[in-house]
Amino acid sequence: MSAVPNDGKALTVTVDGATFERIPIRTRVVMPADDLDAFIREYAADVVQPGDLLFVTEKIVAITQGRSYPIDSVQPRKLATFLSKYVTKTSYGIGLGMPETMEMALRECGTPRILFAAAVAAVTKAFGRKGDFYRIAGDKARAIDGPTSGTIPPYNKAVVLGPERPREVAAHLQQLLGGGFDVAVVDINDIGGNILGSTMDKAGEARLVRILRDNPLGQGHQSTPLGIVRPS
Repeated sequence: MSAVPNDGKALTVTVDGATFERIPIRTRVVMPADDLDAFIREYAADVVQPGDLLFVTEKIVAITQGRSYPIDSVQPRKLATFLSKYVTKTSYGIGLGMPETMEMALRECGTPRILFAAAVAAVTKAFGRKGDFYRIAGDKARAIDGPTSGTIPPYNKAVVLGPERPREVAAHLQQLLGGGFDVAVVDINDIGGNILGSTMDKAGEARLVRILRDNPLGQGHQSTPLGIVRPS
């Protein structure tokens, strides 16, 4: 496999004095009926090497777990419509800034937690502090994806929740491919990222966030939901 970066992205990055390649793996579009094990075998088994780190986007894990919902199947309550109006919208993703994604956050995280997060964020934002909503609402809220202009069909008309048991998924995929490398399930976009589950310790996860900070898999139609971090 040739190491070719996505358009506009650098192949290598230097973190903590070490240089790493971030190699995107191009695939077909994953569908809800796909089996994740078979998908990973098909695209990663012949690419990953001992000493590599395989990183998998949380979206394809969630889709194969049946956690993708057509927009027209989600009926938001009035509270979801109200709360979504106060979410800061960016060009990188809708987040919870539409009634349907906010509705799913209420279901996933519980109404009391979302209301508490919104109340705290409303106060702290007035003092110039950002990010408290997601810090309180948690990874389940942060990982919810809604459609954007750059989303690959059919997910341009869907809400995708975060994956279930991402740490267990990472450990399973490591074993599936024979070990000798780490695996991480990641939620990375152009404004930041999180490691939802991995076979590494916390220090390793923190370093991986820095390695992937510029989102080497891209944000739109690249169709590269898998990647390899390889020491240079």
